[in-house]
Amino acid sequence: MRELPKLMIFDMDGLLFDTERLFMNMKNKILTDYGYPARQEDYVQTIGLSGNQLRDKLAELYGPEYPADEISRKTRAVVNTYLEEHGPDVKPGIRELLHWLRDREIPCCVASSTRHAYVEKYLRLADLDDCFSFVIGGEEVSCSKPAPDIFLAACKKAAARPEDACVLEDSENGVRAASAAGIPVICIPDLVYPSPEVAAMAAAVVPSADGIVRMLCGKIL
Repeated sequence: MRELPKLMIFDMDGLLFDTERLFMNMKNKILTDYGYPARQEDYVQTIGLSGNQLRDKLAELYGPEYPADEISRKTRAVVNTYLEEHGPDVKPGIRELLHWLRDREIPCCVASSTRHAYVEKYLRLADLDDCFSFVIGGEEVSCSKPAPDIFLAACKKAAARPEDACVLEDSENGVRAASAAGIPVICIPDLVYPSPEVAAMAAAVVPSADGIVRMLCGKIL
């Protein structure tokens, strides 16, 4: 990438907000109540998944009788209650990056496996909703990450070529999805650092969004 991106695509949970950890901790309490093991290594395998892909992974982890919809519904309810009271914690450097992009009229969008309505709600609670041109939620595409569908849909909606966009992701599934879409991706790890195989798919792996402006100005992608 020799020029600044023509579209910046942000994941939400674990990238914009520290909500993956919140969701995991809330879900672990419910899993324990239901008699299921609460392990971070299981949870991280589900990050970025939605729909049938998520249900298949949960059945693989917990067995065919796992009440996926019920536990998800209860978890989302307690998470929503918490976020409505406290608001989502914005990850370091994100507000500054968004303001820098807005000053340069570089459009931004959110492409998240979370449902569209929740994404818009969390952006509003964090007072970030005016930073994004549009949102694509997980229910709006046929296949979830690591398939490229959601990122390609974002490019199509913005009328941007994949190679002219840039994705910011925290998860391995998200990095794989961006790579499959042919979009340069920067990984900002959250709950787990990517494997060497996945890290090699990214233009860079950085600890926070703080240094991304320098990277974009240096055009090292």
